[in-house]
Amino acid sequence: MLDLLLEGGTVVDGTGAAPRTTDVGIRDGRIVEVGRITEASRERVDATGAWVTPGFIDIHTHYDGQATWDETFSPSIHHGVTTLMMGNCGVGFAPVRPGGQERLIRLMEGVEDIPGAALAEGIRWGWERFPQYMDALAAVPHSLDFLVQVPHDPLRIYVMGERAEASEAATPEDIAAMRELLRDALVAGAAGLTTGRTDNHRTAEGRETPASEASALELTGLARAFEGLSHGVVQVVSDFDLLRDPNRFHAEFELVEQLARASGRPLSMTWLQRDPGGAQYEAIRQRVEAAVERGLPMYLQAAARGIGVLLGLDASFHPFIGFPGYKELAALPPREQAAALRDPARRARILSEKPERLAGDGTPIPPLVDILLQRIDLISARMFPLGTRPNYEPTLADSFLVRAKRSGQPPLAVLYDYLCEGDGSNLIYFPIFNYNEGSLDVVRRMLEHPRALASLSDAGAHVGTICDASFPTFMLSYWSRDRARDRVPVERSVEMLTSRNARYVGLSDRGVIAPGMRADLNVIDPRRLALQVPAPFRDLPGGGRRFVQRAEGYVATFVAGRAVQKEGTITAERPGRLVRLGQRA
Repeated sequence: MLDLLLEGGTVVDGTGAAPRTTDVGIRDGRIVEVGRITEASRERVDATGAWVTPGFIDIHTHYDGQATWDETFSPSIHHGVTTLMMGNCGVGFAPVRPGGQERLIRLMEGVEDIPGAALAEGIRWGWERFPQYMDALAAVPHSLDFLVQVPHDPLRIYVMGERAEASEAATPEDIAAMRELLRDALVAGAAGLTTGRTDNHRTAEGRETPASEASALELTGLARAFEGLSHGVVQVVSDFDLLRDPNRFHAEFELVEQLARASGRPLSMTWLQRDPGGAQYEAIRQRVEAAVERGLPMYLQAAARGIGVLLGLDASFHPFIGFPGYKELAALPPREQAAALRDPARRARILSEKPERLAGDGTPIPPLVDILLQRIDLISARMFPLGTRPNYEPTLADSFLVRAKRSGQPPLAVLYDYLCEGDGSNLIYFPIFNYNEGSLDVVRRMLEHPRALASLSDAGAHVGTICDASFPTFMLSYWSRDRARDRVPVERSVEMLTSRNARYVGLSDRGVIAPGMRADLNVIDPRRLALQVPAPFRDLPGGGRRFVQRAEGYVATFVAGRAVQKEGTITAERPGRLVRLGQRA
């Protein structure tokens, strides 16, 4: 007898093949039959009219701390994700020497905008080396499967101490020690190595991240830890800086190629259209294509929409955060802030002020924030009201700049009045990257590239400014259903969200609906599939705030044949486990 039968669904099987109407039979956590099934089953789900897809695989998350206290991986569980990978961008919580926990918390707080107080209260420490961290996570029940990568910054801090944070060059002895730690983690089943090389990432004190300027000697020395192993990936984020210095761009890319060559493993990097420097994404594409022709296994992590932020009174940032008149109210709840801001005298005073500098020594706020605040009249052309049904491809006509021209007021005044409406919950959508053309056309070009990986959700991070854990839902609802032109066929979107990411990571047991594969599945009503507006929740440890964006239309999500959510409600099932690569199941 089957454990579960999904009857009459439109199966989008993850291979890229056209959808077909059929049944899916599940027993002992595996798919045992796909076709017309008459066998008896303990549970049956009528999937008529619904998409039946493999569970989605999110390869770029930052649940490294949250995984110790949150069994459900919220909000990813609300968007069809059944397997996720953390430890990206070179930051994480292992290895760690006794007494060094606060140092890693400050690093994660600055780089990934996760409240340090929540991390300090929520993380259940109990490890030193990386395999011990893996064991600690494996001991916690979880809804979803997950993999962990070894982040470069904690490796460096563990071996080099204060010299790592001072950006000193690693000695041959340092490199050998880091390589040994990495090797131990890989042998224990860690999914790979990650490193961050971007100026946008800062510690909570505003300093560069420890590995941001690591040399080619250090990186290739670490890469030798993969020798003789048949598993593992490498993930890199870098500025490349083509606009500032073409020579630096090519030198940086050569370093990344050396890392890929030395590791012999698939390497992926962040791929986005910068502003300024919009042509750089094309230069990266050309270099990757040339490297692939030479046999290097290189990939491009691409987002489903613009890379930007949410601005609001209950968000981490908004246009008035640096104004003296607003700072007097900053500690009030958003509803009280909004009421106070509506006072005509206060409004006139704030709009006459100049913002104070926010970035600088002792703060993780990047200088970009101050630059943007000084150019508010110009950048208001790329600021849009998010609305109750979020629009992630607004036009110039929707912008606050055009709103201001229509009303005869300065853009800053229009932004002010919008933020202080009602209970102060209005949100501004500000796509910083991938939106130079005022549309998602550049994203469409990225998504169609054969080396593109559907990625960059940053789920679990930047909790006060984004909720891009919703990328999978956006892929299906917008790119495959709602966009007026250049849609992505649903079978292509599902293939990117499932089997393509599975192949990159080296997961051979999931990502496709076929007999023998894990029964990680979604049943989705395409007529109801929609994103809700992100809402602030104070559900982090210590009452910390984060944005959570949920979805409608997910009838059920199954992990190993067990329903972890039904119609948006998380169940008590906890079939998730730590996936150890290179290990026997």
